Amino acid sequence: MDVFYNLKGIGDVLIIPIKRGDRLTATHQSYGDIVKITDKQDGSLLGYNIFNAAEYFTLESQGKLMMTSKLLEQLRTLFTKQQVKDSLDFDLSPKFVIGYVKEKSQHENADKLSVCQVDVGDEDLQIVCGAPNIDQGQKVVVAKVGAVMPSGMKIKDAKLRGVPSTGMICSAKELELENAPQEKGILVLDEHYEKGQSFEF
Repeated sequence: MDVFYNLKGIGDVLIIPIKRGDRLTATHQSYGDIVKITDKQDGSLLGYNIFNAAEYFTLESQGKLMMTSKLLEQLRTLFTKQQVKDSLDFDLSPKFVIGYVKEKSQHENADKLSVCQVDVGDEDLQIVCGAPNIDQGQKVVVAKVGAVMPSGMKIKDAKLRGVPSTGMICSAKELELENAPQEKGILVLDEHYEKGQSFEF
């Protein structure tokens, strides 16, 4: 889970996005230095802005940061102090990980799709992939269910032409990596990457 802190750019504010929303339908409520942002149409939580963040958190860098267990504990302490009873049950497991393609087979209903069995360290995922260069034995970047792509798209369980798919095998372009090739094809990683490890970008 990513959070954002840019002292020079926007000031001493920790931004905790939960869900993409429409700014025209967003509303907020303040609890001291905590600003809770919700969608006024359905009441869903969009995120939090924490002002005077340096008073409450140990922030050792700036930009996009990973929500750690230490940061989450500091957040819970602040919420308790301000009597905000939100659960804060955030999933801190990495959502972009290294996967190993154990098997690749032809999709039964689509010539250009492959059905892959991918080992991501703690489990095997079945992922339907349309990349022409996908193959057995590769190490790849997997966006697990719950990941939010740089485009804003959230990865969900799906069925592609009738076949269940859990997660997505990513291209460099989809990850918006620098100098990413424009042609179709997933990002194939070097052998030194370990399956299951977090992919930082």
